[in-house]
Amino acid sequence: MSAPAETEHAERPRAHAKPRSGISALGVIGELLILAGVLLGLYVVWELFYTDVQGDRAQREIVEELAWADPEVVEGDVATSSTETIPDDLKVTDEDPPAMDYPEFTETFATMMVPRWGDDYVRPISEGDTRRDVLDPLGIGHYPDTALPGETGNFAVSGHRTTYGKPFNRVDELEQGDYLVVQTEDIWAVYHVTDWEIVDPSAIEVIAPTPNDPAAGETGRFITLTTCHPEYSAAERWVVYGELDYWAPTGHGVPAELLEVPQ
Repeated sequence: MSAPAETEHAERPRAHAKPRSGISALGVIGELLILAGVLLGLYVVWELFYTDVQGDRAQREIVEELAWADPEVVEGDVATSSTETIPDDLKVTDEDPPAMDYPEFTETFATMMVPRWGDDYVRPISEGDTRRDVLDPLGIGHYPDTALPGETGNFAVSGHRTTYGKPFNRVDELEQGDYLVVQTEDIWAVYHVTDWEIVDPSAIEVIAPTPNDPAAGETGRFITLTTCHPEYSAAERWVVYGELDYWAPTGHGVPAELLEVPQ
C-alpha cells in the first residue's frame, strides 16, 4: 500500500531560508557610525579641553625654567609682594635697548604679562609663527624678521585664542591704555594698547614696521598681537596694536604697571 500523500509531503526536505543580509549590513553600518560619533566626540574633548590643560602646564614650565624670569612675577604674587618698582631715571623712551642676538627658531627669549588678564598671566614668547613647532607646544610666537622688544619697528606676535593653552583667549577684553609688559633677560619693555581691529588673514600689513603702512618704514616702537577670530574659527584675525611707553634694564625691580589693577 502506498503512503498517504500528506505523509510524502511532510517527509520532503525543507529548503534553507536565505540569510537576511540586508539587515545585517545596515546593522554594521549603524555600529560604525556610532563608533565614529564616539571617536569624534573624544577628539573634540581632547582638542578643546585636554590641549588647554596640557598647553597651559607646558607654558608654565617653560617660564619657570627661564633663569632670568622674576620668581614673584612667575608665581603671580607680584601685586602683594614687597618687590621694588623700576625707578623713573632708568626708564628709556627714545633709544634702542642693548642689542640682543636674534633668537633661533623655536627659542624662547621673552615672556609677556598683561595686567588686564590677571596677575598670574605670564606666558613665554618663542621665535617663529608656525603652529606645529611654536604656537601649539610653546605658546606665543614671534613673527620672524619683525622687531625685538623695545626696538624701533614692530614687535609682532601671534597666539591661539582657543586650544593649546589659548594665551590670547581674552584678547577681546583689552581696552585702549591697557598695559602689555614684555621681559627679556636684559630688559623690561612696557607697551600700552592703542587700538584693535578685525582683518582678513591675508592682511600681512598689520605686522609691517609701521602697522598698516608698509611704505613708511620704522616710525616708532610698536607691538602687534594677532589671533584667530571668531573663536573656534580661522576665518578672520583679531589684531591689537600698541606703542612703547618705555624700556628699562632688568635687575632694578619690576614695572609699576604690573601692580595696577585695570578697572
